[in-house]
Amino acid sequence: MSENIQLPKQNFTSTQGEINLSQITADWLILYFYPKDNTPGCTTQAVGFSALKDQFDALNTTIIGVSRDSVKTHQNFTEKQSLTINLISDQDESLCKHFDVIKEKNMYGKKVMGIERSTFIFHKGQLVKAYHKVKAAGHAEIVLDDLKALQNN
Repeated sequence: MSENIQLPKQNFTSTQGEINLSQITADWLILYFYPKDNTPGCTTQAVGFSALKDQFDALNTTIIGVSRDSVKTHQNFTEKQSLTINLISDQDESLCKHFDVIKEKNMYGKKVMGIERSTFIFHKGQLVKAYHKVKAAGHAEIVLDDLKALQNN
């Protein structure tokens, strides 16, 4: 793995309360970053991970989504889409910057800074796989397949 990203030892506000990523007890952690709640691609991705949550749970894996939206927006998104995964609110972009996912994007001809859809798989706190410029559709299934392959190594 070329990237040597450590899990930050600080608390973040999430839809399930305060969370410290370095204290997650599951063997595996999937941390995915997405641009914005209630947008088509982000909804596809969040619903995809939620639909497979039982399979991830069976593999002792925690799934957490991260965006710059507020906890209130996350809670509305969770309710509206019946999400079963935890979402971190990173309004100050500290987690996004830690994982270097804020990139220049082209929105309707204008250059803006936004979250590049990215996913990271950690095993017992160590980064084992990273995905950048992720396509939302089918991503949760790809991550699940890769996780199974990693666990069989």
